[in-house]
Amino acid sequence: MSDLHERVRELADRLDRAHPMQILEAAAAEHGEHVAIAFSGAEDVILLEYLRQAERTCRVFTLDTGRLHPETHRFIARVEARYGLRIEARFPDHVAVEALVRRKGLFSFLSDGHEECCGIRKVEPLRRQLAELSGWITGQRRDQSPGTRSRLAVVELDEAHRGRDGRPLLKWNPLAARTSTEVWDAIRAFDVPHNELHDRGFVSIGCEPCTRSILPGQHEREGRWWWEQADKKECGLHEGNLAGLDRPADR
Repeated sequence: MSDLHERVRELADRLDRAHPMQILEAAAAEHGEHVAIAFSGAEDVILLEYLRQAERTCRVFTLDTGRLHPETHRFIARVEARYGLRIEARFPDHVAVEALVRRKGLFSFLSDGHEECCGIRKVEPLRRQLAELSGWITGQRRDQSPGTRSRLAVVELDEAHRGRDGRPLLKWNPLAARTSTEVWDAIRAFDVPHNELHDRGFVSIGCEPCTRSILPGQHEREGRWWWEQADKKECGLHEGNLAGLDRPADR
């Protein structure tokens, strides 16, 4: 086992039951200025509140696919004002977007799956962002997806991406062990702003064409890519979540 693998295992074991604030502090101590929070524009805003309470600063970025809800853009502006920061927006390569739309139209994902569109609009911009870092912080939780996130670790080695030194990054999931209820209890307790789409039944929020509200009792992932297989709903950002699943090689 490499030193990096051993370090990740040690951190994961030590922090497995830690509070998210402690995990954020550990990430900041580990990476200094070379770690950033990947902000989705949803309930992972609680990470920014925990960071503020820990009196830590950290880069924050978001992937603007060009197809986000206007409510998400307004929410990002409110979050910037609340926490006095600039959220770094990463955009897809316009040449690749134009080529896809000219070749297949605006809604090709409805017939041939979301992987190609997400690959251009999300995965490639993420790779560019992560190439500047040695660690990244996500808002993933084990209860978010029935088939792909149940074994999520607090700290993982992200071997799907390469960081600033050419090595795999450390991926931090401070909310891994938290439930949706616990996250929302914290948002309300600290009076943290939230995306107004949540008030209209949207639980998991992504691009406008691929996100819808859900009914009481439905799992949150039913509001994403509802025309596809329920237990494999990942856009490619978190490729490691698909490890071990029976899936096509290009997923």
